[in-house]
Amino acid sequence: MNKIIKGDQVVVISGKDKGKKGQVLKVIGDKVIVDGVSLVKRHQKPNPLRGVEGGVIVKSMPIHIAKVALLNKETQKADRVTIKIVETGGQVKRVRVFKSTGSDVA
Repeated sequence: MNKIIKGDQVVVISGKDKGKKGQVLKVIGDKVIVDGVSLVKRHQKPNPLRGVEGGVIVKSMPIHIAKVALLNKETQKADRVTIKIVETGGQVKRVRVFKSTGSDVA
């Protein structure tokens, strides 16, 4: 189980975008694409068959997963995450838990 998954709110902890907050759009191996972080301009050729217009587009590039941390909504700060194993009625379930507060990641 990954500690950071699609849809999580994260904070960038190092690099040119340090301090920015955003939502994880996609996880690609050991990299993540975060909405509004690591923005670059790319020139795109038009493709009328696919309905793509040409021009300069702005898009988010992947950043390494070690450069982001989950946002703890209680403290509004970056926080580390651990995985706790919980048994309920004979079933084993893994749950993500914040290290500082011990509360579950929503």
